[in-house]
This record gives sequence, structure tokens and C-alpha cells, in this order.
Amino acid sequence: MKFQVDRDTFADAVSWTAKSLPARPSVPVLAGARLSVDEGTLTISGFDYEISTRVIVEVTGESAGTALVSGKLLAEIVKALPNKPVDFVVDGPHAELTCGSARFTLPTMPLEDYPSLPQMPEAIGTIDAEEFAKAVAQTAVAAGKDETLPTMTGVQIEMTGGGIGMLATDRYRMAIRDSSWEPNASDVAVTVLVPAKALADTARTFGSLSGPVTIAVPMGTEGAPGMIGFTAGGRQTTSRVLDGQLPPLRSLLATSYATTLKVKTAELIEVARRVALVGDRNSPIRLSFDEDGLVVEAGGAEDAKASEAMDCSLDGEPGKIAFNPTYLLDGLSAVDAPYTAFKMNELGKPVVMTGQPAPEDEDSDTNHDVYLYMLQPLRWDA
Repeated sequence: MKFQVDRDTFADAVSWTAKSLPARPSVPVLAGARLSVDEGTLTISGFDYEISTRVIVEVTGESAGTALVSGKLLAEIVKALPNKPVDFVVDGPHAELTCGSARFTLPTMPLEDYPSLPQMPEAIGTIDAEEFAKAVAQTAVAAGKDETLPTMTGVQIEMTGGGIGMLATDRYRMAIRDSSWEPNASDVAVTVLVPAKALADTARTFGSLSGPVTIAVPMGTEGAPGMIGFTAGGRQTTSRVLDGQLPPLRSLLATSYATTLKVKTAELIEVARRVALVGDRNSPIRLSFDEDGLVVEAGGAEDAKASEAMDCSLDGEPGKIAFNPTYLLDGLSAVDAPYTAFKMNELGKPVVMTGQPAPEDEDSDTNHDVYLYMLQPLRWDA
């Protein structure tokens, strides 16, 4: 097998594949990147029985063949090469890579021990790449990290003929993002729970690609699909799905709220970060608000305290709420809008955060691109 390829194109493709390869594979060959050349194209793929990746790039001077080499080592080497065409030749148990005067020899791995990659399932719809990346980022932030509760470590994707929804929770907060998409059938109704980390990695890459993202799941199988696939810009990836589903998170949302506090998102992020300097990671940030404005406070060890006032718009009764600083800042960053509305009914109960372009704007039931972040307040300790 041999081929010549543009260095930047090769580096980008190998790097993307290597990101999904396991650092400590259960079988050594799972750390390999599979390179296959045929009819002017190079397919680079990886698979660890949970996530598979494929990327196709154009090459010249090719001779058909397949080889398996260490993915992460190849990625490091190609990234460090000079900006010149890369020649890759496989001869028996070794692969030789040449770029300018740089020359590397890598051992190949046994192809016969490498598992067959899963086939891409049936496409059921498409979504704008930028919207896909934003929706995943906004919801994955609320997914849990505790592997003893695997269901909470996923993002639930609900796909219907009317729209696509993404939901996540770690029991202390939850995020819901509803978006528009183009289903292949009006009666589609599929729900899958995808590992949040795998989904977030995919979305970050696909969000920068041109064209829509195609979503694919196996159809016609009993029960929940065992995998989900995404395709965009010459790249394909599949991921296993988690067993079960999240609790009915939408049922936790109220139909109306007695109090709505609206603030400038960027300003509150800056203020919250400043006052949090006096506390440790879990010291609450306290918000007290009335018709005169909002005061943001925090306190730490040895009587260190900080407070800062800012403008706000209040519809309802004055009050006080306290939040975990990390969770609050995660939510404010995910809102991604000029203004954030804090909606609440009873103090001490979960607060819903949502973004708005202007303080006087209201939610629209006809807008499919809606983001909600619900956060459980902490006890107020003055």
C-alpha cells in the first residue's frame, strides 16, 4: 500500500480518528488506526467496540491496500511534520512515512485481529451542523459524571416529525434544548440515550464542518436501538447507546412562574466570577433581588467576603437564592443569549434559566429552538 497526501489534510483526519481511540485498550489492536486505500481515496478508521470513526480523504500516487498502525503515535508524528506532501508506504511489517527530509518507520499491527467496523445505520433525518453543535453543548453540560449512575451520564435525544429534543440531568440540574430538524418521515419517533462525552466530542468536530449533520439509527429492531450514527463532511461516527431512559424531565417544568428576574448574561458571568474568588469551589453564590436591583455575594474562609450590585428587571416578589458557583456559571455560559431570565415560583425550589435577546422579550410557543436550564438552589447561609 502506498499514497501521497496533503500534510494538513492528513493531520486533521488522523487527529480526529485518534481522539476516539482508547488510551488503555483492552486489546492492543484497538489502539490502531486502520488506513485503507482504494481508487484515489484513503479511509482512516478507528473502533473500540463502543465508538467507531471513519474519515475519507483524497490521495494521489496510490497503490491499494490496508494497514493498521498506532493511531495516537501517527497523529503526533503527522502534526509535527513540515508543511510538505506526505508519502506513506507499507512494506511488510513496517510502514514508512516521508515528508521532506523527515522520515519515520512505524511497526504495523495485525489486521486479522482487528474487529469489523459497524455499518452506518439507516438515516432518519438531518440537522444544521451549527445548531447540532450548540444543542449538544448546551445539554451535555448538565450530564452526570458518576459512572455508578450510567443513565445520568448520557444525553437523551428525542426525534419526532415535529422536532428534535436533547435532555440531560445529573439530579442537581437539568438542561433541555428543542430544535428544528429535517426528518426523513413525518411519523418518525425515536428516543436514544447517548454517552454525553462521545456525543460532545462528535458535535464539536461536526459543528465546524459544512453542510448538515445526518443522524442515523437502526430501524425495524425491537426495543431501543443499540447504536446511533452521525455523518457530515466526509466523516462518519457511530456510538453505542446507553440502556434505559432519563426520568420524565419535562414534567418538572411549571406552566407559569410567579417571579421572573432578568439580567444581562455577560455582566452576571463577570460579577459571579469576581465574587467567587473569595470562596472555595463549593461555596455558594448568593443572589438577593428587589425592584432596586440585584446584589451578588459570596463568602469564604477566614471571613473573606465579596459583593457586587448590578441592574436587573424584576417581575414578581423580591427574594434571595443561592447556587453552586460552577453550576450557575455553566448555565449562564450555556444560555448563550444577551439576557438570562431566572424563573421561579417558590423560593428554595428549582429555578429555570432561559435566554432572551432583550429584557422585554417573552417566550414564544412557536419557536422550536428553545433552551431551558433548571438548577436546584442551595440553602441560603448569610
